[in-house]
This record gives sequence, structure tokens and C-alpha cells, in this order.
Amino acid sequence: MEKKSPHILNASSNLLGFSLLIITSLKITKISNNTHLDEFAGAACLLFACSCFFSFLAIRSRNEKRENKFETIADYLFLIALFCIVLAVVIVTVKIID
Repeated sequence: MEKKSPHILNASSNLLGFSLLIITSLKITKISNNTHLDEFAGAACLLFACSCFFSFLAIRSRNEKRENKFETIADYLFLIALFCIVLAVVIVTVKIID
């Protein structure tokens, strides 16, 4: 089975930057008071950071069983964070349409 940890680390770190950009732009435009967008983006930031951490641990682990465990945790955290980003994009889209 091909290892996914390097791909998870790369994607998580990129999307962590995207989430931080969302939070920064919300604070600048002061939109965050009316929506839950900053909460979703903040949760995504934390989850992407944890996903980066666990995928890094999986890459550095010498124990095969521990490596698979860390990779699975990173994978699930990445998926949940991706869901938070999708919710944030939906909220932004609805806000723009209104």
C-alpha cells in the first residue's frame, strides 16, 4: 500500500494557509460578526494543523504499526477539516448571493 502521509502533509499545510487567509480576510472586512464562518475556518485551522502534525509523525515513525495509526488519524482529521472548509465556502457563497 502506498503511503499517503506526504500527500496529507502537503495538502494540509496548503489548506491551513488558505484557512488562515479566510480568517484574516474576515477580520479585515468585519464580516465574521454576522456568520459562523470564522468558527468553521478556525476549526479547520486547528484540524489541518493537527493533521500536519500526525502526518509528520507518520513519516518519521520507524514502527510500521504506529506509522499506520498516525496516518489514519491524519487522514480523518484532514477529512473533517475539509468538511469545515466546504461549509465555510458555502457560507461565503450564500453571503455573496444575498
